[in-house]
Amino acid sequence: MKLCDLHTHSTFSDGSYTPEELVAEAKAIGLSAIALCDHNTVAGLPRFLDAAQQVGIEAIPGVEFSADYHGVEVHIVGLFIPSDRFGKVQELLAEGVRRKEESNIALVRALNEAGYLLDYEAIKAATPCGQVNRAHIAEALTVMGYTPSVNAAFKTHLSPAAGFYLPPKRVSATEVIAFIRSVGGVAVIAHPLVTLDEGSLREFLTETIPVGLAGMEVDYSDYDEKTTALAQVIADEFGLLPSGGSDFHGSVKPAIALGSGRGNLRVPYAYAEALRASLTS
Repeated sequence: MKLCDLHTHSTFSDGSYTPEELVAEAKAIGLSAIALCDHNTVAGLPRFLDAAQQVGIEAIPGVEFSADYHGVEVHIVGLFIPSDRFGKVQELLAEGVRRKEESNIALVRALNEAGYLLDYEAIKAATPCGQVNRAHIAEALTVMGYTPSVNAAFKTHLSPAAGFYLPPKRVSATEVIAFIRSVGGVAVIAHPLVTLDEGSLREFLTETIPVGLAGMEVDYSDYDEKTTALAQVIADEFGLLPSGGSDFHGSVKPAIALGSGRGNLRVPYAYAEALRASLTS
């Protein structure tokens, strides 16, 4: 069976692989296609597409938007973004990036005041392309010995409940989905059962399918068999196309491998074919 990975990240957001390294690894492990979906940026996509053309693997240009759904952060993946619309996508993202930067600075300042000696400018300088998110701050906390791991940092110091982190104001999920469709992409809800419970997910789908949501990740690294089965049932119930991906970040999430997640992930290439075909339906 031909396989793909429709959710990966590079050094242009919070991954440790360059776009070229991602493509080379995807080719080496025998994937038929790979999608690069960096957080809130399309800056790495030109290099990603060029690299894929050179080695002969299908590259799917994407982006993972952070969006708001009634006060909850949800992630919407846009796939098959046309290259001539990258600029328009980046325009929408620019304000969100500015707000995120303000949130990051305020977070590190609050941590400093509590005795955690982080240097935001040093974190930013060490980050490829200078786009910082909480994963980079979590890594800094871990390197400094304040937390035992990146995951622990997210559950403690970087949780909104800890009082240090104030989430930035985000564009609504319905606006993001409508925008993805307007630029000729396919909108997919990423790992929905990580951020939403079953009831909230059903409400979310009722609101977002009419504005253009086309797919839902049903295969995901952090899903067990029960969650995967539930995701598939809900996707079928709402007539959504299945998608899936590892959410590969390289050394940032060392337990997750490209293409196979935690070892059992298998995303059929047929998912990519159906999602692409939806553009003309």
